[in-house]
Amino acid sequence: MQASVKWCGNKTFLGLSNTGHNIVMDGNGGAHAPSPMEMVLMGAGGCSSVDVVAALEEGNQKIVSCEAQLSAERREQAPRLFTRINIHFVVKGDQIDESLVAQAVKDSLEKYCSVCLMLGAGVEMTHSYEIQQTN
Repeated sequence: MQASVKWCGNKTFLGLSNTGHNIVMDGNGGAHAPSPMEMVLMGAGGCSSVDVVAALEEGNQKIVSCEAQLSAERREQAPRLFTRINIHFVVKGDQIDESLVAQAVKDSLEKYCSVCLMLGAGVEMTHSYEIQQTN
């Protein structure tokens, strides 16, 4: 995997993925675009969401939506590393099996999510979930 990041002036940067996608990042605390740390947080949510949705689909669950709500705490002083991250999943569907959701969320955090596992060595990573039935 490769990527590049180009400085565009001021504190704005353009990231280019090896698959040809662009993302603007703002090094000024996210005033005009996501900050690099916000990108890391969203990356953790995206990566974990892929795992959870895949596991629930493999378990034949009739999900209609899955939202990862992320909250994080950071150190006050530089380097302003994440110290805690919680990913709260809101899974909506018909007759969702809670045990499958609990297992999918747990497995993502402990086994499959590459981003969470990389962060996990220095960050307290937690997951939580809720199920909203559609009928």
